[in-house]
Amino acid sequence: MTHHPRIALFTASLLLLAGCGAEVAGGAATVGKLQAQQLQQAQQQQAQVVDGLKAAQAAGMARAASAGD
Repeated sequence: MTHHPRIALFTASLLLLAGCGAEVAGGAATVGKLQAQQLQQAQQQQAQVVDGLKAAQAAGMARAASAGD
């Protein structure tokens, strides 16, 4: 009968570790979702910068063309 406290302690330890594992997995999923959102925002910002550069280049070319006339 001396093994019952050990079994109870072992079972409690397993349950505790399983609970921590679920919490870690949930946290990882949350971090993954946030990183996906950050990536999407960064891609949108990159597209805006590229569009701005293209517009500036087009404006510069237009000024150069009108100056040559």
